[in-house]
Amino acid sequence: MTYDLTNRTAVVTGAASGIGAEIALVLARSGARVALLSRRAERLAELADKIAAEGGQALAVAADVTGDLTAAVTSVHDTFGRVDLVVNNAGVMLANPIDAGRADEWQRMIDTNITGVLNVTNAFTKDLTAAAEAGGPADLVNISSIGAHLVFPNFAVYTATKAAVTHLSANLRSEFGPLGVRVTNVEPGLTESELLSHVDNDEVVREVSAWFEEMGRLSAAEVADVVAYATSRARHVNLRQIMVLPTTQV
Repeated sequence: MTYDLTNRTAVVTGAASGIGAEIALVLARSGARVALLSRRAERLAELADKIAAEGGQALAVAADVTGDLTAAVTSVHDTFGRVDLVVNNAGVMLANPIDAGRADEWQRMIDTNITGVLNVTNAFTKDLTAAAEAGGPADLVNISSIGAHLVFPNFAVYTATKAAVTHLSANLRSEFGPLGVRVTNVEPGLTESELLSHVDNDEVVREVSAWFEEMGRLSAAEVADVVAYATSRARHVNLRQIMVLPTTQV
């Protein structure tokens, strides 16, 4: 489905694949200009070309959300102007038992899943508040996970980072809401994506694959549809917390 996001300017992180790519597609198909952020420049270029071929507007911006985003912000502003819709989707899911001592994995998840969200939010806060002050819609969407509320063996650090995103979103709404900026926290359940391909624990991969077989999974496009729906509501309507799960996932 498509929605009315005409004249909106969006930034989507982690746009090279999975949920991020599908969010970018549905936003562009709904009329938004979309800046695509990810480290994988070639994948971004392919997606930007696809959007352009469909008649949309997209800008590929190779950027690491854990680092300095000054150049990325300048590129977006030079091409599209002020941003009024930001989707913090970039994330990594790694899984091992705590006693494996994988500090490298812990730091990578903290850097991407938490620090990355903070960096991107900070980079575009003035855009969002200015858009709201001008009387238009302004949206900050954070992609968290149902794991923020559940217990999954071997996923302790990943789920902790997503719990942080969920709690951060609630607190950001207390700051941004009075300024007219909507904050939406989206928590997908089992969803088809590349996240599992990052896991180097074969036992965990088999376990999650079994969950998919037992309960099914959402497509990335179905999660993207939720984001587009939420951000296309009347500007005084904020869908602040959305859990989206396969029907059979409990």
